[in-house]
Amino acid sequence: MSERVWFPSTSGPRLAGLIDHPAGPIRGWGVFSHGFTLGKDCPAASRICKQLASEGVGMLRFDNLGLGDSEGDWGDGSFSHKVADTVQAARFMNEAGREVRLLVGHSFGGAAVIAAAHEVDTVRAVVSIGAPYEPEHVEHNYDALVERILSDGEAPFLIGGKALTLRRHFIEDVRAADLHEEIRTLRRALLVMHSPTDNTVGIANASEIFRAARHPRSFVSLEGADHLLTGRNQAKRAARIISAWADPYLAGV
Repeated sequence: MSERVWFPSTSGPRLAGLIDHPAGPIRGWGVFSHGFTLGKDCPAASRICKQLASEGVGMLRFDNLGLGDSEGDWGDGSFSHKVADTVQAARFMNEAGREVRLLVGHSFGGAAVIAAAHEVDTVRAVVSIGAPYEPEHVEHNYDALVERILSDGEAPFLIGGKALTLRRHFIEDVRAADLHEEIRTLRRALLVMHSPTDNTVGIANASEIFRAARHPRSFVSLEGADHLLTGRNQAKRAARIISAWADPYLAGV
């Protein structure tokens, strides 16, 4: 069962979310952060969260600012804003009595959950899937626009059928993000998942994240998967692995 919810973004506009509830006994609760311009209903988010819910782990997935059903303008966001709203989502769950112990992020969201975990005391485990080691890796999506944006302040940005506005502060924010330090100082269990056939975010990124992390840390190769986990079994397989790995960190919920 999925429950539609709304909660305020850190900048004010309401964010739309879905909580995938376990049908049986509840093992724990988590929050999922989607990729760059994706959303809560993309295959990776929906299939992973539904599979985790079927295994007793309730998950909140939500649309970031200006995407999907959420209010606001995507162009007003940034990597820092995405991190802050992931923290906000976890607090929303905690205040509802659903203590968040697990953060899962895909692609750009995988980098965001590593940073967000520092701000949520209840979190015990973090999972990054196909995440970039440096958030500015997303610049390859708009590299032809960078000079214009830095000069004019903004430019229209078309990606995945979405017409968005990309602003200077976003470029400056991702360039300033230091994920290495966030990983190095992470005091949470970390599971790094990546496909060796990922042609969007190369697997070398997973190696860098894993090397920078302290124990307890784990790595799982999602061989045969593409970056977006578009194959139905790819996302479900990832979720089953997450479910088993996270079990000791969910204990006691």
